[in-house]
Amino acid sequence: MSGVLSGLLQAKAQPVVRIENLSSVFKTASGPAVIHKNLSLSVAAGEFLSVVGGSGSGKTVLLRQMLGLETPAQGRVTVLGRPADELGRAGASSRVGMLFQHGALFSAFTVLENIAFPLRELGTLPPALVRDAAMVKLQMVGLSPTHAHKMPADLSGGMIKRVALARALAMDPPLLLLDEPTAGLDPDSADAFCSLLQSLHHELGLTVVMVTHDLDTIFELSTRIAVVADKHVVVDAAPAVVAAFDHPFVHDFFRGGRGRRAQQLLHSAHNPA
Repeated sequence: MSGVLSGLLQAKAQPVVRIENLSSVFKTASGPAVIHKNLSLSVAAGEFLSVVGGSGSGKTVLLRQMLGLETPAQGRVTVLGRPADELGRAGASSRVGMLFQHGALFSAFTVLENIAFPLRELGTLPPALVRDAAMVKLQMVGLSPTHAHKMPADLSGGMIKRVALARALAMDPPLLLLDEPTAGLDPDSADAFCSLLQSLHHELGLTVVMVTHDLDTIFELSTRIAVVADKHVVVDAAPAVVAAFDHPFVHDFFRGGRGRRAQQLLHSAHNPA
């Protein structure tokens, strides 16, 4: 085997995200608060990993650490072969796309200006090419060119999510992070947005890490689920394995009434009579 081919296979086998022995500690008025302790997790190329946990378990903190926006008290976070804090300094948007919970669109920018923002900030592309690339991403998320010059205030919740997703994908990142992607959407809009995420995951070959508490979204999209509880990952496996895992949080979250209904609906959708 040639050295070049060996190197390519080795690079492909490396996790897109590797978290090793991570501890997160925050200062509070009553003293240090330990959020994570000796937490380890890896994400392989092409996976759609959902991170779930109770309130205060530090799910969004993990996303911020993957982006290099926060530095853990202990341990290492590696993203796409580089320390995450280097990505933060260099500008993670070129390699990691982030969809924030409420879209986080710039209210004074049009739809097209919002999508084009990462490309414009790059400063290496002519304006016409930036505009054309942003228009392609607009249509990729299912919006027509007629929406390009609308303002965020004129958009529905579902449209805001789509514009924010287009912006997250503007730089063609191999890794996409999602923070509560269906929060605030009605059931029909949430279903449509899940279908869009599923198709883009497959078509673009994305690796996706999603934080959400929405059970329908979890079962519809996840290839693997990591449960954060007791300050670390207590189980990390395929959805069916996680749902059957013996742990108080897992039992309440996945085997309560909502969890059972979500699994039944997914089974019915995939196995029509």
